[in-house]
Amino acid sequence: MNRDVPRTNKLNHPDPKGLTRPYGRFFLPGPVEVRPEVLAAQLQPMTGHRGPDVQAFIGELQAGLKDAFRTERPVFIVPCSGTGLMEAAIRNGASNRVLSLVNGAFSKRFSSIASHCGLEVDEVAIPWGEAQDPDRVAAALSVKKYDAVTVAHSETSTGVLNDLQTLSEVVHQHAGTLLLVDSVSGAAGAELQTDSWGLDFVLTGGQKAFSIPPGVSFGVASNSMIERAKEVGGRGYYFDLVRYSENIEKLQTPTTPALSTLFALQVQLRLMAKETMEGRWVRHQKMAERTWAWVEEMRSSGVQLKVVAAEGHRSPTVTAVQVPDGVSAPSIVDAVKERGWVIGGGYGKLKPTTFRIGHMGEHTLDELEELLSVLAEVLS
Repeated sequence: MNRDVPRTNKLNHPDPKGLTRPYGRFFLPGPVEVRPEVLAAQLQPMTGHRGPDVQAFIGELQAGLKDAFRTERPVFIVPCSGTGLMEAAIRNGASNRVLSLVNGAFSKRFSSIASHCGLEVDEVAIPWGEAQDPDRVAAALSVKKYDAVTVAHSETSTGVLNDLQTLSEVVHQHAGTLLLVDSVSGAAGAELQTDSWGLDFVLTGGQKAFSIPPGVSFGVASNSMIERAKEVGGRGYYFDLVRYSENIEKLQTPTTPALSTLFALQVQLRLMAKETMEGRWVRHQKMAERTWAWVEEMRSSGVQLKVVAAEGHRSPTVTAVQVPDGVSAPSIVDAVKERGWVIGGGYGKLKPTTFRIGHMGEHTLDELEELLSVLAEVLS
């Protein structure tokens, strides 16, 4: 399981219509493009998931994951989507009342999960495209006692980046209130400082900026989160973070891990270590800034596009772009696909009026420039 996989420089990905798409043209905001050598790592033969060999393997993964999350805490490796760990956050972190910070579709999902788990939920709901105001959050927290606050770090539906550091400071002025963070499209692309920012639970999916195939998610829990989980009744079995905590201390998982995907993760974490997390954050920021500048260039040429996220609160991993009145955003997505490229459609209520560019993962500025040229051709 530890042998290196030779790199393949080019790979044509199969299309559902039987066509092929060259590597580097898939700008969906998740799942993202996966490097050929990372995909190839999944072809390694199966092995048992107990014993010293697997413990050494998980130990290597832990080192890379801890660096990505900037934490000294163990990182849980869970065979599920990010939504699964959102439910884990709720079931382990709250038993009574939750305050959900909602500014898009996925922060709303966090709120809905809490409601489906039978908790009392209040929302600080603001217009899509805006970032959460810490003062408004502080005002809401002063009214009632909450077990936890939920927030999306990078709101994938709008491309908004919330200020986790400041929000954490606000939340932790209230003893016993935990901050639960969805960083599905943030971690490994946007700066994330789990320990120094005092985040109680952070979750992400491997299929976003981590650039591995879907099927595995990662989570980091503070001591306060684990202590809370021990007190919560009805936290379930599969997503019991106490069990995950006990197992990862022994470099094990409580259930069968998604081994093939973890083989891919091993190769990807090695590649990420070579780039460094700081280098990764800078590369993502440069791609985001180039995308925003392109929108302004299109406006100057008469195509009235608009970045949905407010200036100063934009995610480095995904940009949602609003199209001019009377223009169908889905038709733009389709036209780009006909030219052999993939971008994301608008999400939720923004579907008719926006498209999204997932400039995350292993993409480069050169690849992004090619996509933007294709988009300019479509829009002209």
